[in-house]
Amino acid sequence: MTTHPEAAEAFAQDAERTAWHDQALWFVRAKRDQVTRAIPEWEALRTLASGIKAHTLSRLDEYLEQFERNALANGVVVHWAADADEHNRIVLGILRDRGATRLVKSKSMLTEECHLNPYLEAHGITVVDSDLGERIVQLGREAPSHIVMPAIHKRKAEVGALFAEHFGTSPDEDDPGRLADAARGPLRSALFGADAALTGVNFGVAETGGIVVCTNEGNADLGVHLAPIHIACMGIEKLVPRVADLGVFLRLLARSATGQPITAYSSHVVTPRAPGQLHFVIVDNGRSEHLGRPEFREALACIRCGACLNTCPVYRRSGGHSYGSTIPGPIGAILSPGVDLAKHASLPFASTLCGSCGDVCPVKIDIPQQLYRWRQMVGRAGLLPAKKRLTMTLLGGVFGSRAWYEWCGRMARVALRVVPGWLARRTAWGRERELPVAPKESFREWYQRSGRG
Repeated sequence: MTTHPEAAEAFAQDAERTAWHDQALWFVRAKRDQVTRAIPEWEALRTLASGIKAHTLSRLDEYLEQFERNALANGVVVHWAADADEHNRIVLGILRDRGATRLVKSKSMLTEECHLNPYLEAHGITVVDSDLGERIVQLGREAPSHIVMPAIHKRKAEVGALFAEHFGTSPDEDDPGRLADAARGPLRSALFGADAALTGVNFGVAETGGIVVCTNEGNADLGVHLAPIHIACMGIEKLVPRVADLGVFLRLLARSATGQPITAYSSHVVTPRAPGQLHFVIVDNGRSEHLGRPEFREALACIRCGACLNTCPVYRRSGGHSYGSTIPGPIGAILSPGVDLAKHASLPFASTLCGSCGDVCPVKIDIPQQLYRWRQMVGRAGLLPAKKRLTMTLLGGVFGSRAWYEWCGRMARVALRVVPGWLARRTAWGRERELPVAPKESFREWYQRSGRG
């Protein structure tokens, strides 16, 4: 099993890509800062959103039942899926019942989480992702590396080579506008020829039984208005109680995600389009178990804006694929261990705990605190690597004994004087750092010597 440090090291071998990836995401973070400063009530909005989500999660069972009642009254067919397998079987069943063999999808991290594409393709369904970024990673047989910008890890030239292979464009073409034009024709044909369209859900509204889908390309709207069947797949945590609550979250979502005032398309879907069919597939897949962990449940308030990814220095320099989970970055590092702690034991340590992720989260999830708690869980489960376990045991002994602590302090000051810099630079830690000048005495010794103790 590849750990995050191992995968991150492989990504960082390409220094040019690492620098470009870092700068591209920091550019988005800077746009977010600029646009949020124009909203005087920004912090009040964050507080309000946090409260709405906390309230919704505290009564999630009631709101789910209300959502289902209202959706059924609207003529929607509602399905419940306990896990990814059931979700995939339900979607396949809907398609087979109507003889559908061609499906277009808009971006849905839930279907990525359930590995829907390979499942449907193995059962003879042609699946085309209609979001351009999703289409790029689909053509490259890759998973998205970012929850909002799925192909952010790819350079223009790499996209050009991919399009040359699949669309017959020039291998030297790397102009974003001309590449988008090249993709538009085949995508449009897929949209017009689809038997069914599948979308994700940004928000489900319990009060109306309707859903909201946010996109910038209009691909979701085109798909669901052309195909006779619309399937919307939604995690149980995506609910808000009232339509009035949407005003809070729609103002926060796009500004936090890409620095836009609002997404280009915020589409409300409430009833089936005659004579078509509308299906909602409501998915648990481990969310109830996460809800049952009081110290971690606030992670379910995430609205998938990706702001914590854009600001995280570890994510920006290690790439999304290094996390080995559908949701990468800081939010993935606190969600994925809840699914499989042994598999994702390295993720809570993929952070400097600088706190930037918590500062930008639009619903005020205390991500650093949750990372710290997951680290404790990993330690208690005996999942730390042997080297780290030994190091932490030794450090625990040092910090637990004043005599040991003072002796180690003296030894460290001596070592700083006698260990030459070139020796330190032979280690991964020392290659990027200069050794500090060793103080002559500890703070305690200085305090006592100066007569202040």
